[in-house]
Amino acid sequence: MSTKAYAAFSEAEDLKPHQIQRRDLQDKDVFIDIEYCGVCHSDIHTARAEWGQPHYPVVPGHEIIGRVLAVGPNVTKYEVGDLVGVGCMVESCKHCNPCDEGLEQYCESGMIGTYNSAKSKHGGITYGGYSENIVVEEDFVLSIPTTIDVKAAAPLLCAGITTWSPLRHWNVKKGDKVGVIGLGGLGHMGVKFAKAMGAHVVMITTSPEKGEDAKKLGADEVLISKDASQLQAHANTFDFLLNTIPVGHDVNPYLSLLKLDKTMCIVGAVEPLPGVHGGLLIGKRRHLAGSLIGGIKETQEMLDFCGEHQIVSDVEVINIQDINNAYERMIKSDVKYRFVIDMKSLKDS
Repeated sequence: MSTKAYAAFSEAEDLKPHQIQRRDLQDKDVFIDIEYCGVCHSDIHTARAEWGQPHYPVVPGHEIIGRVLAVGPNVTKYEVGDLVGVGCMVESCKHCNPCDEGLEQYCESGMIGTYNSAKSKHGGITYGGYSENIVVEEDFVLSIPTTIDVKAAAPLLCAGITTWSPLRHWNVKKGDKVGVIGLGGLGHMGVKFAKAMGAHVVMITTSPEKGEDAKKLGADEVLISKDASQLQAHANTFDFLLNTIPVGHDVNPYLSLLKLDKTMCIVGAVEPLPGVHGGLLIGKRRHLAGSLIGGIKETQEMLDFCGEHQIVSDVEVINIQDINNAYERMIKSDVKYRFVIDMKSLKDS
């Protein structure tokens, strides 16, 4: 099936219109008409070869919302017309220990990304959601609650699950003091989730202006991390820290905020971090950890929680023709807090 898309053809070029081929429907496949696709910073890193050489042309997009147009004969979970989503992965081996535990993102054979993967069992390169439609195995399709704003649900499939998974894994609960470090696409979701879980939420930021924005999102307090006196006042008081800073940075000042036996989880910086002072870990038996998106079961649980609590991302909707400008604005943090593409703009072009 020939499908309209937008693609990057080299690290130095803007994204531009392209035609891709979608595979014929297999027995367990779901054919999805894409209505909205979120724009993740990972899209930029991949398109611009900042995480290694990609398989050009790259069609990004792994925050996909759409309607089922057709299903294979052995599909049991979805019907034509259902509102569904596709996140960061579309295949895994399904038989290793992580897959058996519902942690497909840690598949020992390597999960198959929604875009830029050359290891799909169906052959070719995977192409993402900057396109009219997509074909995905039903086990990697998610049900979207119809009670929430559909366009604002798209970033839940990456930014949402990336912050939800560690909060759930480390059992954040009512009454816990939780710090969310950094306010952006990830951080604003961390604030919303931690608050809905009943935690006392502290936004940790270098910017007083972002602190005020965080309060509007539900944060109970703001800690300005450039202020040594504020760091000292909060030392040894946090039950959990969700660190969403997207670049390498000094984690040591934040480790000092944790109580005995508590954890800081890195979800933003996919790159080396400067030296960690071992004494800060040893002295309070603290943990420094990381987390990668979430499994399919966990992602569905997150979406159901969002439906129950009316949680979505704060988004700015754009046309696909504005994607290159959106990339430049994202680099400057000039969006609150995620761009979402209205894919009707591609279909009508």
